[in-house]
Amino acid sequence: MKTAQEILNNPFLNKGTAFTMEERKALNLTGTLPPIVQTLEEQVERTYNQCCKKANDQEKRIYLMTLFNTNRILFYALMAQHVVEFMPIVYDPIVADAIRQYDELFMKPQDAGFLSIDHPEDIETSLINAAGGRDIRLIVVTDAEAILGIGDWGVNGVAISIGKLMVYTAAAGINPDNVLPLVLDVGTNNKQLLDNPLYLGNRHKRVRGQAYYDFVDKFVTTAEKLFPHLYLHWEDFGRPNAAAILEKYQEKITTFNDDIQGTGIVALAGILGALNISKEKYTDQKVMIFGAGTAGAGIAHQIFEEFMQQGLSEEEARKHIYLVDKQGLLFEDTNDLTEAQKPFVRQRSEFEDSPPLSTLYNAVKAIHPSVLIGTSTQPGKFSEEVVKEMATAVKRPIIFPLSNPTELAEAKAEDLIRWTDGRALIATGIPSAPVEYKGVTYNIGQANNALMYPGLGLGVIASTAKVVNQTLLSAAAHALGGIVNPDQPGAAVLPPVDKLTEFSEHLAIVVAQNAIQQGITKKKINNAQEAVRQMKWFPKYTE
Repeated sequence: MKTAQEILNNPFLNKGTAFTMEERKALNLTGTLPPIVQTLEEQVERTYNQCCKKANDQEKRIYLMTLFNTNRILFYALMAQHVVEFMPIVYDPIVADAIRQYDELFMKPQDAGFLSIDHPEDIETSLINAAGGRDIRLIVVTDAEAILGIGDWGVNGVAISIGKLMVYTAAAGINPDNVLPLVLDVGTNNKQLLDNPLYLGNRHKRVRGQAYYDFVDKFVTTAEKLFPHLYLHWEDFGRPNAAAILEKYQEKITTFNDDIQGTGIVALAGILGALNISKEKYTDQKVMIFGAGTAGAGIAHQIFEEFMQQGLSEEEARKHIYLVDKQGLLFEDTNDLTEAQKPFVRQRSEFEDSPPLSTLYNAVKAIHPSVLIGTSTQPGKFSEEVVKEMATAVKRPIIFPLSNPTELAEAKAEDLIRWTDGRALIATGIPSAPVEYKGVTYNIGQANNALMYPGLGLGVIASTAKVVNQTLLSAAAHALGGIVNPDQPGAAVLPPVDKLTEFSEHLAIVVAQNAIQQGITKKKINNAQEAVRQMKWFPKYTE
């Protein structure tokens, strides 16, 4: 039998003041807790009140992470009741500050795994130790080269994997006993970290090339061997590696890259939701993406695939998509194109005067896109001049400034509403308050990947899908884009985060059903709804 200290210090076992007197006697906990027995509901009320007393969001995050480290069920019961309020604190945008300060604030590893490229021989042992005998079905792994909009943060980026999995559980009910956050520590090019004596990661530049890919491959091979029911989620890998890794494994194992596919699906769902409101055809849209990195190219790919799903040829589909990066509109002769960008470059012969298309404004003026998406991390680039130029040729311009955190957003929702006289259909990458304009309340959809990946993950795991293919992703996007009220004035293009739990389950069922229909499940699943119901976990104490 475990000692009282072993039980109380294990967040998966600890109930704190909720241990009954009978449990205290049976588990040798008598005298180790205050005498009053509380219900889970009473604990939630107490912890919520304590959290609200904290001076700022960073202090609230520290409190919540302490609770996470102490009592996993209580943490998720609290999250379930306050998911809208706490999701930005445990994840984006407050997690960015936590990552910056990770080495200063480090207290516990929070059940994460740390794999070092300097010791590839330890991968299997490290995974076994980190799993601790648990049935791991979901891993979120990062190498932290491209964390949110803040760049390379080395081993500190493990906080992004931890936060992501919190959202998986809070939103979709994936059992926290079945998840493992991981960081691949391959070094860092962040001089601030390398010069910091408190930095906890490998103190060398990032390893590149074949050695890097061999390390990744050994990790994948080992994880697949140890965890046969694994769904592998890649997070915040750098531009050169993210697409290459996904391409290598996506047809072989059950895997997903949130920055490439998740961001793309949510953006696509937002477009579909906007078109439900405007009543326009998807195949009539011209889409411009400003910021052609991993996220931007991933969005372009998902939008491109949807054009083909709706009947366009590959050649026709490409004509509807324009990528703009730091060089301006991307052409076939633009220097340093990535493999993900190349399918969407334009020919200079398409334009009478291509050199001036080096700015976003000139590109918008020449092309007049109906959809403008920002993943540039360049604040304020969707200026009044740019937006008004777009709106001159488009009745209901669809504008998504998706960069985050807040200080990196391309535009503010209230400005977009005002500059377009209320015509813009908007989604933002950060939470945005409703905008009052000329007597109408405009609800602003948040194009947060959390709208998608939790439900997708639950559906994939519940259905035992072998792969996450384009047909499945398209089904997920349509399911999410269909959850709008097109007849409501000022309606949001995406469902609200406060309904996240409800529509995550709906999304999971749609995904599971699609996997069954495609015949891509490892096990024979007859009823998608029942499979999701059985897989879903709820934060409740058991005897």
